[in-house]
Amino acid sequence: MSDYDIKTLNTLIETTLDSADGYREAAEDSSRFTALFQSRATERSAAAARLQREVVTLGGTPEEDGTVLAKAHRLFVNLRNSISSGDTAVVDEVERGEDHIKAKFEAALADNELGVSTRAAIQDVYRSVKSGHDQMRDLKHSLHGAA
Repeated sequence: MSDYDIKTLNTLIETTLDSADGYREAAEDSSRFTALFQSRATERSAAAARLQREVVTLGGTPEEDGTVLAKAHRLFVNLRNSISSGDTAVVDEVERGEDHIKAKFEAALADNELGVSTRAAIQDVYRSVKSGHDQMRDLKHSLHGAA
């Protein structure tokens, strides 16, 4: 069960690191929400560190980088945002990323094969993921309602 847990955690670590990178890039692209995005990036980095510690506890080697696919996606997003710039476009993309990470964590939490300590670590980080998702969803809706 430990190898399975490590693999699951490492997948979530990659996704969480991708999210932190996405927030850092959003902070650079946004004029109004820089501080919010920087704060979320820091929070996601801490969440990844929490999962990395669990991998070490299980005797594994934690992932330290995000995925290549996410890096390619961010390049595409940067190109798209340069065409349709503005905070609304940035928030839309961040919220799309939040949907992705939330779904990954929910799938992991539904996995009955995971050990107790792994599930506890994932649940701990999921609270932050859910909070970030809900905040970005609400921000997106408020921006579209104000447009």
